[in-house]
Amino acid sequence: MSPSFDGPTPTAAPTPFVPTPPSDVPARRTYLLVDGENIDATLGMNVLNRRPDPQERPRWDRVTGFAQKLWDQEVVPLFFLNASSGQMPMAFVQALMAMGYKPIPLASSGTEKVVDVGIQRTLDALADREGDVLLASHDGDFLPQIEALLGTDRRVGLLAFREFVNGQFAQLADQGLETFDLEGDADAFTAPLPRVRIIPLDEFDPLRYL
Repeated sequence: MSPSFDGPTPTAAPTPFVPTPPSDVPARRTYLLVDGENIDATLGMNVLNRRPDPQERPRWDRVTGFAQKLWDQEVVPLFFLNASSGQMPMAFVQALMAMGYKPIPLASSGTEKVVDVGIQRTLDALADREGDVLLASHDGDFLPQIEALLGTDRRVGLLAFREFVNGQFAQLADQGLETFDLEGDADAFTAPLPRVRIIPLDEFDPLRYL
């Protein structure tokens, strides 16, 4: 005869909840460094052949959006400005801050390129910090610092008008440097620019020319 039980069937004691301790490892970030002077000068002198109107300048919120989607991680956007005149374009600075940028207005009483020096120092500092780097500039002055960031698991990109990028950056492609087009990839402009450039076939949109 099978034994019978008068009480309820016993169940296993529940496993106590143990909260997972927070990770001490910070989330990986993309550091976006914008050489605003260089981008604006290239747009004016090389693309438009005149001073850009406000509506023709990049939509910097689109640039940060592109940077975030590019490697699917948080973006730290730094916008470098030349404030050697002792004045800042406050309306523009406030607009940048509203879009989440950290404006970095630099000044010097000497003849050095203050924005270039500021970006070079920041790239040097990033060599000792985890994170990926996206530089918005065409300037070859940053070649040594960019090359120093390559060769590890760090992702490094250049965001610019492809046809006006310093030619020596192309030599770093084999080391892992990625190049992205400010108009075609980042969609940073509200209207097509009057550019004549080599277009990869998979990027060709005939509607732009009809």
